[in-house]
Amino acid sequence: MSGPTPVDGPVDQAPDVVCLGESMVTFLPSRPGRLADVPSFTRAIGGAESNVACALAAAGHRVRWVGRVGRDGFGDHLVSAIGAHGVDVTAVGRDPHRPTGVYFRTDEDRATDAHEVVYYRAGSAASAMSPATVPYASVADARILHVTGITAALSADCLALMRELTSPRPGRPLVSFDVNHRAGLWRDGTAPEVLRELACGADVVFVGADEAERLWGVSDPAGIRAVLADPAVLVVKRGGEGAVAFERCAEPFPTPPPTPGGVGGPPLPEPGLRPGPRASNAGEAGSPARPAFEGTAAGRTGSGGSPPVSGRGGVGEEAPRSGPAPGSGSSPHTRPAHDTVTPDDVTHAPAPRVALVSPVGAGDAFAAGFLSATLRGLGMAARLRHGHLVAAAVLTVPGDVAAPPRRDHADRLVALDAAAWGTLHLGPGWTGDDQEVRTP
Repeated sequence: MSGPTPVDGPVDQAPDVVCLGESMVTFLPSRPGRLADVPSFTRAIGGAESNVACALAAAGHRVRWVGRVGRDGFGDHLVSAIGAHGVDVTAVGRDPHRPTGVYFRTDEDRATDAHEVVYYRAGSAASAMSPATVPYASVADARILHVTGITAALSADCLALMRELTSPRPGRPLVSFDVNHRAGLWRDGTAPEVLRELACGADVVFVGADEAERLWGVSDPAGIRAVLADPAVLVVKRGGEGAVAFERCAEPFPTPPPTPGGVGGPPLPEPGLRPGPRASNAGEAGSPARPAFEGTAAGRTGSGGSPPVSGRGGVGEEAPRSGPAPGSGSSPHTRPAHDTVTPDDVTHAPAPRVALVSPVGAGDAFAAGFLSATLRGLGMAARLRHGHLVAAAVLTVPGDVAAPPRRDHADRLVALDAAAWGTLHLGPGWTGDDQEVRTP
């Protein structure tokens, strides 16, 4: 049985997800070592948001990438290469006066001192993104808008665009925000304040525990939740230890099962709507969540609560319910916090063991897997496990983008009980049709 393929629908069909941000031509080393010692490089594409777009398109979702590139050969290559993944690139701007950015990197883990990356992006076309050059209509028809903190660091105009996109407005898509802190881009020391501001304006936030420690001096998940109290869903990534999700009023963004002939569903609730008691348990993999929704537009108080996710079927582990989250500390640019803050459901999903080939791109892949499962209406534990599996697909190949596992394959793995999930050992080729997942 074959899995979903990129959707070849008309370009004017509303996308499931819009990914907005910078993409560059990246040059990957032909062998390990310092940049000074690498004799040759292979051309590829690189960019957090376009990586997510390519992975979501490979999973069968309708995806649009919105960005700006130069009217040059590298710009032509980016648009062609990203489009070849099944991503709609018709909203990409072409700048006749600014170049397309490029960068060179080594193959070591970004978290180590051995990793080197050299960017040639100053004055690039992407840095000219702004509310004036990126029409809001290019993102407004999406069910989910995915952005990252990288864009905010490129220029004052880019930060203005990010503030507009994360500000409350009627009919706004659900905003997914990956903190994606790149210290080299934040030389003015404003990263902790600005990234917290943007995260607190989003609906779903991804952050690494290591990033949070550098930014806000806290690395434990509960402490990070106290810093980022506003988002309805906060996912804290902890590397090989797995990920922890904090979810206010369980299943705030459910969708019914995929409709025949497609992988999508009806529009997600508007940001700020909060679920009433759930009609069914959504803790098991593949179980759609179908709560009633109550409340008002973003920023006004809603009502309703729900019991914690049970975690039955061995999918993930339910942590004790946390107490009420602290105050938001929101700025004039963020969505105001609810007047009454309800407790979180907390879900932990350990990461499977992976035979590492390349450490780059796992964060983007995790976000893609999580958002794909969100669009399918799966429970929180299943969303986290799908994130881990798509990340594992990237970790076991060279480069930043990899074909995700077939949906039926991934669903079988996600449905494993906790003991069987704990025995997974994923190596190169594990996503192939003829490959068996290794266990001890």
